[in-house]
Amino acid sequence: MLFLAIRHLVSRKKQTTLTLLGIVFGAAAFVAISGFMLGFQYFLLDQLINNDAHIRISAREDRVDSVVASGDLYGKSGSSSVVWVVEPSGTRTSPKIENPRGWDEVLSKDPRVEAYSPQFSTQVLFLSGVVSATGRMIGSEPDAQRKVTNIENYIKTGRFLDLAAGGNRIIVGTGLLKKLGAGDGSTVFVSTGRTQTPFKVIGTFETGNRQLDESTVFASLSDTQRLSGNQNEINNIAVRLFDFNRAREIARDWQSMAVDRVESWDEINASFLNVFQIQDATRYLMIGIILLVAGFGIYNILNVVVSQKKREIAILRSIGYEQGDILRLFFFQGLILGIVGSALGLVMGYIACLGLEQIKFGGGPMGGGAAMKVSFDKMIYIRAFVFGSMSAALASVLPARSAGKLTPIDIIRSGAE
Repeated sequence: MLFLAIRHLVSRKKQTTLTLLGIVFGAAAFVAISGFMLGFQYFLLDQLINNDAHIRISAREDRVDSVVASGDLYGKSGSSSVVWVVEPSGTRTSPKIENPRGWDEVLSKDPRVEAYSPQFSTQVLFLSGVVSATGRMIGSEPDAQRKVTNIENYIKTGRFLDLAAGGNRIIVGTGLLKKLGAGDGSTVFVSTGRTQTPFKVIGTFETGNRQLDESTVFASLSDTQRLSGNQNEINNIAVRLFDFNRAREIARDWQSMAVDRVESWDEINASFLNVFQIQDATRYLMIGIILLVAGFGIYNILNVVVSQKKREIAILRSIGYEQGDILRLFFFQGLILGIVGSALGLVMGYIACLGLEQIKFGGGPMGGGAAMKVSFDKMIYIRAFVFGSMSAALASVLPARSAGKLTPIDIIRSGAE
């Protein structure tokens, strides 16, 4: 049957070639589109996972209402007797982690934790001459911070570890430095609303994230605490795990034993990760349409072949070939087209991915002049081969069944020559 199927395909070179091209382009499109989309997803995931904490422990922001405020002023016993002209609202100022030593003990003993960094971050106003800009100052212990995130990979000038010496020194995002009109080594005043404190710029960083680069500076933990007037307080703990896939599970374990807010990286970026699901759905829809078109091509061509090969079918049936033999004959033709077309499509798709890798971006989240990220995950090629082969095989089932049902008498009655 396999020999006859190949002979049938070879005897009609034009139709076979056109059908084969449909499957080739379908499989190649699957590989190229999947490689591009997944490569971009992996790049963004790498940014989310390695540029920030796997788990972030932050101070709980307590809401203030009349009951809470009355209790703060007079104690619980007198809270009901207080009459407010204007009801208090909002949150407590300067939220802090209540038991940092407790967290230190938990994190240092947990074998799932690779590193952690206590932080104090605060919103500030940066001033350089007559120019001002709002932003965020992140205070941390530099050696611990570099173990938790990839911040050292983005340092353009200076050394991140030099912040450990303190002395009102900062490393500034390149975008913020340009906005202030300042330069490396200059002095920038930082204000929390009460006083202005001079800080010396000892380095710059650039992540490619414009929002971060234009609003953030790094300083030592002690300098930031002193600036905000919250000595020995922290409001964040950044945690890095050995296995980031367990972040949500571990965060829930810790949340059950603490009043502070504990969030995993995927919970913090849940809305962003939903975009990946939409991309995957779009990718499979596009590929499904391409393979459906290729499948219809195979179906139509095999239908024509069945009509044109009625005489040969009659001869085969008359010399003893059964209905199942004829069915396999035409089914094998579709399967051969699917396997050969898919294999060639994988090669073409791989070449296309190599070409996509050479495309440069001028900016955006990949940074200036970075190459397009393309995934060469083996599962992409396995899926492309399976989908291409299956679509061809399924498209050949109906023509094969109709061919198998033909008998010599039916063919003679239909006027086959």
